[in-house]
Amino acid sequence: MTSKPLLALCLASTALAGAALAEGIGYGPRPAYLIDRMEDGPLKTKLASCLGQTPSRSMFSIGHRGAPLMFPEHTAESNRAAARMGAGILECDVTFTKDHELVCRHAQNDLHTTTDILGSDLADTCVAPFAPANGDTPATAECRTSEITLAEFRGLTGKMDAADKAATTPEGYMNGTANWRTDLYSVQGGTLMTHAESIALFRSLGAKFTPELKSPSVEMPHDGFTQQDYAQKLIDEYKAAGIPASDVWPQSFNLDDVLYWIEAEPEFGKQAVFLVEWHDGFDEQNPETWQQDFAALKEQGVNYLAPSLNMLVTPKDGDYAASDYARAAREAGLTLIAWTLERSGPLGSGGGWYFQSVAEVTDTDGDYFNVLRALHEDAGVAGVFSDWPATVTYYANCMGID
Repeated sequence: MTSKPLLALCLASTALAGAALAEGIGYGPRPAYLIDRMEDGPLKTKLASCLGQTPSRSMFSIGHRGAPLMFPEHTAESNRAAARMGAGILECDVTFTKDHELVCRHAQNDLHTTTDILGSDLADTCVAPFAPANGDTPATAECRTSEITLAEFRGLTGKMDAADKAATTPEGYMNGTANWRTDLYSVQGGTLMTHAESIALFRSLGAKFTPELKSPSVEMPHDGFTQQDYAQKLIDEYKAAGIPASDVWPQSFNLDDVLYWIEAEPEFGKQAVFLVEWHDGFDEQNPETWQQDFAALKEQGVNYLAPSLNMLVTPKDGDYAASDYARAAREAGLTLIAWTLERSGPLGSGGGWYFQSVAEVTDTDGDYFNVLRALHEDAGVAGVFSDWPATVTYYANCMGID
């Protein structure tokens, strides 16, 4: 006969599993696939022990443009997938249209690689029409959201972010998805979103918000639309939707945007995120190369710093550890966020740009979990952006991170 305490535990476990299923949260096979490829050791043993755990949403897991490892970025489908992988925070990179409406795109000038614009009637709006490859000269194009109205933007569909630079036709140019990604979930096209629509969707999915104000490709002011108007409109759309400032982490690579939010919208400014990235000459052991004065940032009211993950980790004894840069930033009182996991594709050849600081210890896909451990335990990051949030969610659930 089952004891009452055991029965109660079973019923509680069943209830938790039912709640996860009701929310549609699951890991899929990838976390187990990555664990299988790890070298034997305490981390692999710990992660393997969690294979039967109940998936739950985690604020540590941030959907980077949704789940663009396999879904067209910044589409409704990509963000639903990220939420179903347990991402507690979702991202809309914010650009603007010709009529100054805010939409979700990674860059103001990426429509030629992220949508079907070159195959549509809007191809004529591109500031640089498609030019085919010719000998050693690659194919080119440039299409901007600021050249089309919101109504026209709504007529486009999202695709995997890619371009075949050897193409001689627009159709060929748009068909350049990397062989470690997939077009399986973009055959019917992804649903593009305005920023306001992303707010409504993310809220319905139970996620919080991290919009990024993108650098304009046009000179500002643009038809009277200033950079401060742009930054303010982003915040205004959360206020109009009734979203509390505590649920929003606005981001920008432009420190002036962050300082504007701190001054003009102090409640939102408390969680404004200053984004920085690896630059030529960066040496994590040499503060003179860092370009950021951590004490000065704190003095100006900046609380969150989000460096690319290659700035936050360094090799140590054949494994990964926090960089001096990461330790110094934390000692100055800055909260760290890392970007972007699962964006490098297979790690067998060192991991490329995102892993350039630790290429010497990176040789298997299982290293995604090893670098997560260093980011979490050594660098002390508060969250990790990922192109496939299930990996980060699984780690967070296993390690008891909310």
